[in-house]
Amino acid sequence: MLVLERKKRGQATVFVILAIIIVASVLGYFVLRERVVKKEVSANLKQVEEYFLNCIEDETKIGIEILGSRGGYIYLPEFVPGSEYMPTSNQLNFLGSPIPFWYYVSGNNIVGEQAPSKKDMEKQLEKYLDENLDCDFSDFRARGYEIDLGSIKSKVVIFDGKISVDVKADLDVSFGGESYRFTEHKGEIGSKLGKFYDEAIKIYNYEKKESFLENYAVDVLRLYAPVDGVELSCSPKVWLKQEVDNTLKEALEANLQFIRFDGKEGNYFSQDLIVGNDVRVLYDRKWPTRIEVWDSNNGVMMAEPIGNQPGLGILGFCYAPYHFVYDIVFPVLIQVYDEKERFQFPIVVIIDKNKAREALPVTNILDSEPELCKYPINEITVYTYNTNLEPVEADISFECLGQRCDIGKTKLNEKEDATLKARFPQCLNGFIFAEAEGYAIKRYQFSTNQVGEANIILDKLYDLDLELRVNGKKTSDRAIISFVSQENIQTVAWPEQKQVRLSEGLYNITVFVYKNASITIPGINKEICNEVPRPGLLGIFGMTEEKCFDVNIPGQTLTNVVSGGGKGSDYFIESQLEKGKIIVSVSSLPLPKSLEELQDTYNLLEVKSVYIEFE
Repeated sequence: MLVLERKKRGQATVFVILAIIIVASVLGYFVLRERVVKKEVSANLKQVEEYFLNCIEDETKIGIEILGSRGGYIYLPEFVPGSEYMPTSNQLNFLGSPIPFWYYVSGNNIVGEQAPSKKDMEKQLEKYLDENLDCDFSDFRARGYEIDLGSIKSKVVIFDGKISVDVKADLDVSFGGESYRFTEHKGEIGSKLGKFYDEAIKIYNYEKKESFLENYAVDVLRLYAPVDGVELSCSPKVWLKQEVDNTLKEALEANLQFIRFDGKEGNYFSQDLIVGNDVRVLYDRKWPTRIEVWDSNNGVMMAEPIGNQPGLGILGFCYAPYHFVYDIVFPVLIQVYDEKERFQFPIVVIIDKNKAREALPVTNILDSEPELCKYPINEITVYTYNTNLEPVEADISFECLGQRCDIGKTKLNEKEDATLKARFPQCLNGFIFAEAEGYAIKRYQFSTNQVGEANIILDKLYDLDLELRVNGKKTSDRAIISFVSQENIQTVAWPEQKQVRLSEGLYNITVFVYKNASITIPGINKEICNEVPRPGLLGIFGMTEEKCFDVNIPGQTLTNVVSGGGKGSDYFIESQLEKGKIIVSVSSLPLPKSLEELQDTYNLLEVKSVYIEFE
C-alpha cells in the first residue's frame, strides 16, 4: 500500500509541473505576442499609424502656436475686469485675440501675476491634445480599412529646442484580413517654445527688478508733455489735455519699439540684459490707456501767471509757473521671436505721481483700503433719484476726515427704486458721494453714527453749445471761461473748445479774453542789500552785517494780453439748460501798453460783469 501511494503522489506531481509549464507558455505567448507581431506588421497597416503620428504632430504645432501667442496659455484664466481707474483688465486684446497679462492691476486695485510655469504649459498642451486629436481617417475607411481609435491620454515635455509628445491610445486597424492594435504613439517636434519662454521669464524678472519700462515712460512724459517749468508770460499758459494725451501715446508708441537687450554701453535704448533672440517691445495708442493729470479741469491744463496781480508791479515782469502731476497706466506687449516662431506676453506699466512704480514682492497684494473703511458698522439705506424723482443707479462712496471708502452701487428693485443697503463706517457729518453717468457728482452730508437712510437727488448734466460775445459780437479771440459750482467745475479754452457740460446749480463765472499785442517790459539790473547774520559766534548772538547782491532780470515782450472779461454768478435751472446753447457776454477793456496798465486791467476785471443767455 505504501508503494502504491508513493506512485500516485509521483504522478500528481508530474501533472502539476506540466500544468505550470502550459500556463507559463500561454502567458509568455500573450506577453511576447505584441512584440513578435509588431515586427511583422504590414506596410498597409503601418501607413495608418504614420498618418496618426503626422496628425499628432500637426495638432501639437497648433497648440505650440497658441501657447506662444497667448503668453503660455491655451485655456485662459478667469476674466478679471478693469475699471476707469485701471482700464486694462487681466487680458490684452491683441488683434482680436486675448492674451493674459503676466503683471496687471485689477479694477479694484489688486496686483495680480499670471506668468505660467513650464509645467503649466505642458499640462495645457496635454489637455489640448486630449481634447482635439480628432484625426480624419475617412480616406482609409473609403479604401476598406476598419479603424477604431480609443480614448487619448497625452504626455508632453518641453525642452529648449524640441517638444516630446507621447500619446497613449488604442488604435485598432484591420485591412485585407490583417489587423493590429497600436497602443503608444511617440514623436518629437522641433520648436523653440521652451527657449523663448526662458528668455521671456528673464525679461519679466528684469522688468520687475529694474522697472525699465516705467523709467522709459517717465522720460517720454518729461520730454513730450508739460510737467514742470516756467513760461515768461502775463497771460495763462494753456494746454488741452486731449492733445497732451495724444502726443504722449504717439511718443510711447514710437519710442518703446527701439528698446534692445544687447548690453551695449552708451546706447540709450540698450538694456543691461543680454537676450539671445530678437525681442520687440510694442505699445499701440488704441490699447486701453489711462492718462490722468492732476489740476486739469474739463480737459484744460492751465498755468496761472504771477506778476500781474495788484501790488506785484515791483517784480517788473510776469511768469507762469506750472507743475502737473500725472498718473499713467498702459499695456506693453513683449515679443521674443525668430523668422519661424514667437513667444509674447503683456504687462501693465504704471506711472504714479510722475514716478515709476516701485517693484512689488510677487506674493504681496496691494492693500489700498483706508483704515476707516475696514470697520463698517451701521447699516444705511441709500436711494438715488433724478430731479423728476425717477430712480437712477449710481456708484456710492463715503468720505470722512479725508478718507474715502467705496460702498457699492444703488440698484433698481421690484419697487422701482434705485437703492443700496450697506454698512458704513461710523462718522459724524461725513459725506456720501453719488456718481452716475450723465449726472453731476452729488456730495451729500450725512452722519453714519446710527442706522438711517439717505435720499439723494442727482442733477443731470447737459452738453451745451457755447458762444462768447464781446461788446455784443461773437469773437474768435482766445479766452478762458470758468464755471464753478459746489458740485461741478468746468474750464473752457475758447475758441478751441466750444462746448461745456453743466448741471443745475449756482455758478461763479469768470471770463478772461486775450488779444495779440506787444508790451515790452525792460530788463532790470540793480543791487539789493539785506541784513544777514554775521559768520561765527557773532551771528549766534544776533549780530548782523549788510550783504549786497546783483539782480539781473532780462526784459521780455508780451504778445498776449488781457483785452476783456469779467466775473459774475448765476443760477442755472434745468429748463434753461435743456435749450442746448449758452451765450456768455462780456465787455472789452483798453489794451494795456505797460505792466502798470496791465495790473489796472486786472483790477477792472474784478468789477466787470458777465451776462448769460440761453437759446
